[in-house]
Amino acid sequence: MSKMRIRLPWKLRPDGRSLSMSEKKSWLGVLFVSPWFFGFVFLFAVPLIQSLLYSLNTLEVGLEGFDTTFAGLRFYDELFTEHATYTRLLVESLVDLGINIPSIVVFSLFAATLLNQKFRGRVLARAIFFLPVLLATNLITVEQSSDMAMVAQNVSGADGGGVLKSTELEALLLQSGFGSGITSYITGSVNRIYEIISHSGVQILIFLAGLQSVSPALYEAAKIEGTTGYEAFWKITFPMVSPLILTNLVYTVIDSYNYNKLSVLIGDTAFDALNFSLSAAMSWVYFAVTGLLLLVLVRLVSTKVFYYE
Repeated sequence: MSKMRIRLPWKLRPDGRSLSMSEKKSWLGVLFVSPWFFGFVFLFAVPLIQSLLYSLNTLEVGLEGFDTTFAGLRFYDELFTEHATYTRLLVESLVDLGINIPSIVVFSLFAATLLNQKFRGRVLARAIFFLPVLLATNLITVEQSSDMAMVAQNVSGADGGGVLKSTELEALLLQSGFGSGITSYITGSVNRIYEIISHSGVQILIFLAGLQSVSPALYEAAKIEGTTGYEAFWKITFPMVSPLILTNLVYTVIDSYNYNKLSVLIGDTAFDALNFSLSAAMSWVYFAVTGLLLLVLVRLVSTKVFYYE
């Protein structure tokens, strides 16, 4: 019985010839990103330009809406010379991001590797890890964070020596010969374990999809050669999912905007204090800093990424 083949009408060349496979993949990529492109042009481009104009003008309520008066860089100067908390919150957000990015990526890869194994109840376990993503609205996140902080305070006690503290882990790491910097980072990640887990759902799914796309033939050939599970992870699994590490780094940086204190300050400045110009200036400074951070991360990590051809 002959198989039916579906031939798509790929006749896009001027000479009428069919496109090559690489050209078809390129057009499919364009088709894939076209919803985002049209959504950006028709929904986000105008507000983006308006926010830039707001940051350079003073807004006053007029008869026909907002009246603008050009102010130059006055609001940007106010952020760094007069505002009481913006600079501190910006630095704190970057420090928290520097701690959370490696922790979230490492935990996501570890969890995805475990969830990729064959065991009973695997589907339920995957759903549980993805559940925080479904509940990750700003209101619920803030409420959960306050509840967890209250629980931690009640359990740890006033002296700070409870079970939720990582003093024992810190002493153990120092006795094992780890430096103070590494020890502080590890204990800080342990103290942030709730925040790390609640913001790792999408990253786990991305890593899980990448792990499932690795050919089993690679592991079978490695097993015949006598490779251990540890060697197979670092020689096969890790290089094959390295492009997804870069993807998750970029996603984690962008996703951090939704739950840090700086984004709350920007929203309060706009909708509570009704200072849209200052809020727009805050947003553009944060956007510039985040864009620079993404550029540095992409340049550093992309040189270590392995692409399987």
